[in-house]
Amino acid sequence: MGFDNRCCSNRCGHSHKESHKGNFEKIKMILGILLFGAGVAFSFAPPFEFGIFFMSYILLGSDILLLTLKNILNLKKSGIYGIFDENFLMSIATLGAFAVGEYPEGVAVMLFYKIGEGLQERAVENSKKSISSLLDLNVESANLQKGKRVVKVPVQNVKTGDIIVIKAGEKVPLDGVVEDGKSFLDTTVISGESMPKEVMEGSKILSGCINQGGTLHVRATCEFKDSTISKIAKFVEEAGQKKSKTEHFIRKFAKIYTPIVVFIALILAFLPPLFIENAEFSEWFYKALVFLVISCPCALVVSIPLSFFAGLGGASRRGILIKGGNYLEALSHVSTVVFDKTGTLTKGEFGVSKIKPNGSFSEEELLFYAAHIESFSQHPIALSILKEYEGEIKNEVKNHEELFGFGVKAEILGKLVLAGNEKLMELNSIVCEKPDVAGSVVHVAVDNIYAGYIVVCDTIKDESKQVIQELKNIGVKDMVILTGDSDKAAKEIAKELGINKVFSQLLPLGKVEKLELLLKNIAKGKKLVFVGDGINDAPSLAKADIGMAISTLDITTQSADVVLTDGNLQKVPAAIKIAKKTSAIAKQNIIFALSVKALLMALGVVGISGMWEAVFADVGVTILAVLNALRIVGNDIKS
Repeated sequence: MGFDNRCCSNRCGHSHKESHKGNFEKIKMILGILLFGAGVAFSFAPPFEFGIFFMSYILLGSDILLLTLKNILNLKKSGIYGIFDENFLMSIATLGAFAVGEYPEGVAVMLFYKIGEGLQERAVENSKKSISSLLDLNVESANLQKGKRVVKVPVQNVKTGDIIVIKAGEKVPLDGVVEDGKSFLDTTVISGESMPKEVMEGSKILSGCINQGGTLHVRATCEFKDSTISKIAKFVEEAGQKKSKTEHFIRKFAKIYTPIVVFIALILAFLPPLFIENAEFSEWFYKALVFLVISCPCALVVSIPLSFFAGLGGASRRGILIKGGNYLEALSHVSTVVFDKTGTLTKGEFGVSKIKPNGSFSEEELLFYAAHIESFSQHPIALSILKEYEGEIKNEVKNHEELFGFGVKAEILGKLVLAGNEKLMELNSIVCEKPDVAGSVVHVAVDNIYAGYIVVCDTIKDESKQVIQELKNIGVKDMVILTGDSDKAAKEIAKELGINKVFSQLLPLGKVEKLELLLKNIAKGKKLVFVGDGINDAPSLAKADIGMAISTLDITTQSADVVLTDGNLQKVPAAIKIAKKTSAIAKQNIIFALSVKALLMALGVVGISGMWEAVFADVGVTILAVLNALRIVGNDIKS
């Protein structure tokens, strides 16, 4: 409990600090705008005019100036390109405006930049939520066997070798080996597979599973900190912290753009006085400062974030929640999509896929006997057979007996009926077929005569095949399945969907290992998406370049970078299409803004264009760029 309290305290303290910082920044912004408005609206004497605009400038741009200074002081560590970012360009352009007496213009440029930066922050810094809810998967207490007594103790107090008692409906608190008891475990959290796992004496079990049947006495093989579910929680947290975020688009652009315009400005200031007769240094220095001010990327820092912001809005309207512009940008470079199988490509619900009668038995008779003998069970296989039967279950079943690990037997209409696995048939000397199929096979015998078998398996979602084809059509070259299911079942699903890479029988951290190999082999500049739906997919969602969840489970959505709110798999290619269109529109805005900017800079050098003309031109460019960006929201995304 101490750990939880500390975490809560830390989180609350961090939250309060963030809240105070946010309020302080808002107050600075409002005061800066008010002072700027007063300076523009009223006439003041020169010293007061400078003071008002300079105070406004400091309130609006102090953080930009401090970042620039910090980068310059860290020159040895960050290198020359560490200086040339958008902060440096904004600083020298706006300080240049003040140096030549254009105070309102210097503040206006900083104000436009702050507006654009705010939009960018809203789009990009909407990062993943805390994964604290993952702690809910852990069990706080365990039933510890002490002699003849069972005592409830904090799970951290259980030592390796201790015997713990797990009752029906309880979560397995620690990894261990069954010493006594028989049951079925819901392993969804660990394997992602909805088929319960049969366990008995000697069976290894993992923490996080749920006991669905009888009481189990389990010898703990590890302590809480080393349990499977704790390792999953730790990995998700670490992977989320280590994942490198895609660099802000404007920052990457500034690293190229800034040194170019600074170099041109230096040439403009110093070369003409050296080589042109009667050229005044002060005149060309002024032109160089004007050039820097005009080069300030006001339209770019507004229009680029707005393009991505519009893309995020357009995606959310379609039920695709993308947690930041960086992930939207990354989606435009996807070359590999990795899928979980159960619940993602398949429905995660079992259904009868084949009914194969034997001898004189018909399909109707085989299903009749199977449905009646399974009518007492809540096992997914039994429920699937009952659903397939659809008929009325008559009160004709007597002496029903469950044979744990084998199946069931009962009298139906006066006949002895057996239903179960191959071992049950062998135990009763009944020769049965051994079909090579994916899924679970239920063999049925009536009065020791083999009646046939029924195959129950997970079924592919209706849209899965279309989604795979759409992804191929939009340029996704590699598709992979990672699953905890059997090799046979996984390969059959992959073959039917046209996916040629599949890795099966994987636990959550095994999926991560395969994912790491795929990430190592991906082409430079390309991205990998992992699509999953279960708690067991959380580590993979956190590890991938872009984790995409088709579930509303808290831990799944928190570990993911993209959430498909309605679980529709068709949103996977739709998200990539939106990202590609957003990227294309952002590039259009860049080309348009730079073209206008180049024209203004050329006019500024020859003295035709001044600073305010540049600002108003930038505003016009920004408006047109915004209208272009809004096409993402207004139009459907086509293939």
